[in-house]
Amino acid sequence: MRPEATWLFVPGNVPGRFAKAAAAGADAVVVDLEDAVRPEDKNTARAETLCWLSEGGQAWVRLNASGTLWFDADVDAVAGASGLLGVLVPKAEDPAALAALAARLGPDTAVVALIETAAGLHRVHDVATTLGVTRLAFGALDLAAELGADDTAEAMLFARSTIVLASRVAGLPAPIDGVTTVVHDADAVTTAARRARSLGFRGKLCIHPAQIEPTARGLAPSAADIAWARDVLQAADGSAGAVTGPDGRMIDKPVLDRAHAILRP
Repeated sequence: MRPEATWLFVPGNVPGRFAKAAAAGADAVVVDLEDAVRPEDKNTARAETLCWLSEGGQAWVRLNASGTLWFDADVDAVAGASGLLGVLVPKAEDPAALAALAARLGPDTAVVALIETAAGLHRVHDVATTLGVTRLAFGALDLAAELGADDTAEAMLFARSTIVLASRVAGLPAPIDGVTTVVHDADAVTTAARRARSLGFRGKLCIHPAQIEPTARGLAPSAADIAWARDVLQAADGSAGAVTGPDGRMIDKPVLDRAHAILRP
């Protein structure tokens, strides 16, 4: 199975949106206890989230960051909840803290580490190989703010490529890209997702249901990619070695591997 591609956030203090988010068509729903919830609403959000997860709802949960006032209570609340699919850990940068969290949650709970600080990016290879971490995600907005950089494709290119590399070296699934702040411009959302895919990401965080379909479209192989892959495999069929494809380029094992990956269900 391909890992989840579209990840839809829903604020933890607005339980009326939980079922709507679950029905919106995203591959994963993330109930957010962190950025979407004001400090005075944290306790309410935690209680509403636990109620949802204990009464038939299924979702991922973005915890508050380790070291905050709310982290331990968040973990205690969701650990063992029947509907918990996994957690997203914001500002992940300490392998020891991540390992301790994974131990508290147990081996059946997936842990996605959000790389969104300078320290997290600096230690990303150690984070990716931490026992219990199952995937990496990127928080471009937080990282850009900390670095005093723009949240542009060029400014964040090094960070994105580093996260993709760390995921591959650690044997993790391809990482999840951060949010696109425009909501109702489908072309812009698709373009951002397609750019993320070109760098090696295979998932993306969404902040509104309107982003799900254009994000999925951008993360999926394009019609041109699929046609190319089919042509490559057809040209190579029955050949014992490298051959030349319909575009005049050599077809060898790396090219075949890419073609198979594009067509893999």
